Amino acid sequence: MDPIAIVGLDLAKRIFQVHGARADGSVALRKKLSRPQVLTFFAQLPACIVAMEACASAHEWGRAIRELGHEVRLIPPIYVKPFIKRQKNDAADAEAIAEAASRPTMRFVAIKSEAQQARAMIFRTRDLLVRQRTQLINALCGHLAEHGIVAPQGATNVRQLALALDDVATALDPLVADLSRLYLDQIRDLDARISELEKRVAQEAKRSGMTSRLMTMPGIGPITAMAIETFAPPMATFKRGRDFAAWLGLVPRQFSSGGKQVLGRVSKMGQRDIRRLLIIGAMTVIRWSIRKGAPAGSWLARMLPRKPRLVLAIALANKMARAAWAMLMKNESYRAPVPAA
Repeated sequence: MDPIAIVGLDLAKRIFQVHGARADGSVALRKKLSRPQVLTFFAQLPACIVAMEACASAHEWGRAIRELGHEVRLIPPIYVKPFIKRQKNDAADAEAIAEAASRPTMRFVAIKSEAQQARAMIFRTRDLLVRQRTQLINALCGHLAEHGIVAPQGATNVRQLALALDDVATALDPLVADLSRLYLDQIRDLDARISELEKRVAQEAKRSGMTSRLMTMPGIGPITAMAIETFAPPMATFKRGRDFAAWLGLVPRQFSSGGKQVLGRVSKMGQRDIRRLLIIGAMTVIRWSIRKGAPAGSWLARMLPRKPRLVLAIALANKMARAAWAMLMKNESYRAPVPAA
């Protein structure tokens, strides 16, 4: 009997499904495991390829199973779906995972370390608190607008809203004034927590040579640098800078056929947090260049009069992604391009 060559593991909270296949693709094993049985099962199994979908808890299971001597492969769920035959269930999912992992051209996700996941938690927590603060500010603005108190949008104008509230507090219904102050207290509390997290992010970014190197590029700060280090796979995964930009979704989507090239909007594939932060950083560089002036003869100086700001920001974010790839591959800090003569 040929040994098991590849195992597809369908992850769950309590009941895990295992599908083992031989080198020729034939079925060698179908088995259900409870959560405590998973590591015991793989500890007794001869070394083979273990494939899982890159979903919740996949990185933790991947590290644990890799320590048992197996080769672990994480697959994006979207690449597994085409291999599911007819009905969807745990057994079919595990078989599809094993089938997808056996493809020679399949793309896999790098297993994250515990430190990377810890930094990802800082990033996600700050992002969540920023969204909550925005929700509170929008709700407060909407409620007070019904009573004639209006202020410009944005977190920087909350103080203006609070001063306007104090000026007319006596004319407002006491319930409206009390509830508005409750909103303001919550916003101030979130401001303090977000500031603490941003200081923590800056401290973590300074500890790493990779993030320190990235922050030498205009438009990349501690948050963007940490997002690249945390969420992006090793840069050696990509053959060239364009591949990294394509992974981020900063290249046109193709609808080409019959030898005719048709390009659309940006594909928006890959890691959306890094893509969003690079575009925000590019917009900051563009605003600064409009205010202070771009270097004479530079690409940005030539493009500013010709392209809309958002289109130019996406193009600049693409260039920033390529430059980040080159900096990390060559272990060099940012060098400003030489203006054309």
